[in-house]
Amino acid sequence: MAKVLERREALYGEDLLAWAEQQVAHLRAGQLDRLDVQHLIDELEAMAGKLRRELKNRLRILVAHLLKWQVQPKRRSRSWAATIAERRDQIEALLEENPSLRHDLEDVARSAYSRAVRLAAIKTGLSRQAFPAELPYDERTILGDEGEADAS
Repeated sequence: MAKVLERREALYGEDLLAWAEQQVAHLRAGQLDRLDVQHLIDELEAMAGKLRRELKNRLRILVAHLLKWQVQPKRRSRSWAATIAERRDQIEALLEENPSLRHDLEDVARSAYSRAVRLAAIKTGLSRQAFPAELPYDERTILGDEGEADAS
């Protein structure tokens, strides 16, 4: 038994793909006693964290674009509106694939807001004080569900 555990540890550390395929084979065969349970737990937790970080990063970039759109109305263009629409589509696709992330959308957007302001400030050349102190958008505005084709 010790050799089996030792081999699981080695495979996990040497080749994550081979380890994952082995775990899938064990699950399909109903060989639950052969699963590397602790590493499975670790990988599932890491996967959930990665999805949350992906949402946060996508929201940071979208909110930065929305802020720039808000404070620079004379610089608005169709290309810029298309970029915002594309970012919204990417977030919507992520939420469709992972519906439970939708419950955290506004909280995640709030946690990404200071970095979005920093990014918008760099891109516009404006100071951070030129932007609202707190996230000015709700979920409908972030996702573009307010019925407007452009970024409002």
